[in-house]
Amino acid sequence: MKNIIVITGASSGFGALAARALAIAGHTVYASMRETTGRNAAQVEAAKQFAAENNVDLRAIELDVASQESADQAIKAIVEKDGRLDVVIHNAGHMVFGAAEAFTPEQLLQVYDTNVLSTQRVNRAALPQLRKQKKGLVLWVGSTSTRGGTPPYLSPYFAAKAAMDAVAVSYAAELNRWGIETSIIVPGAFTSGTNHFAHAGAPADKARQAEYDNGPYAHLGEDIMKGFAATAPPDADAADVAKAIVNVVDMPFGKRPFRVHIDPAQDGAEIVNGVADRVRAEMYRNIGLSDLLTPVVFSL
Repeated sequence: MKNIIVITGASSGFGALAARALAIAGHTVYASMRETTGRNAAQVEAAKQFAAENNVDLRAIELDVASQESADQAIKAIVEKDGRLDVVIHNAGHMVFGAAEAFTPEQLLQVYDTNVLSTQRVNRAALPQLRKQKKGLVLWVGSTSTRGGTPPYLSPYFAAKAAMDAVAVSYAAELNRWGIETSIIVPGAFTSGTNHFAHAGAPADKARQAEYDNGPYAHLGEDIMKGFAATAPPDADAADVAKAIVNVVDMPFGKRPFRVHIDPAQDGAEIVNGVADRVRAEMYRNIGLSDLLTPVVFSL
């Protein structure tokens, strides 16, 4: 079935890879990004060229996840053009790297805004349409950092991704009775194929970071990156995340998995998530709300 899909943060990385893979799979894909006439104009042109060369339906669209107005306008434009919206993919995010103490509270707030509040803005724009249809899929691109073995120097990002995961889990129960499915894609640390590490933000308090860099934690940042590189298999491919997203989207309604892990380094998140999701299901059954664990199939 051909789906109408919007994916956030699709100018590069997992977002761009998934947008192209979904379009190749036969779907109409809105690759959303901000500043489509500015700094991302080249990415818009690249998407247009990819669509033409591969004869697929890939469309760039302006959507700044930091703006509710922008999210509302983008979703409205999609529904007006196609008459429906089938899949919402929360992919937009931003990583920061450095000693936790050296980040200002305002920086933590911005990381939380980009990785968590962005999903709320897009949901508030898109879910009325999906609920009206009584069918749809909300797919969240999470991270093994929420429950896997996590190194230091990434705490603002890890905290935000953990918060996003918690929001996704709660939304799943609140959307199932509307016939809206939830899937959480859980990638591990891919040190190549995305811009996560290359474009990671740094602490604003340079003096505080210097105290770490010149003290007992000297070279820790370098050691962490070396460790990541050493644990990732040489054939680790970020495109595998895009393939997993396509596989979930293409599954029949009601058969999609709640979580899919793509973790070449096997950092343990799949084990911990398995326990947490089982405990959640048991709690729902114990309080008589087991129906919230599966989506309702409506006859439209």
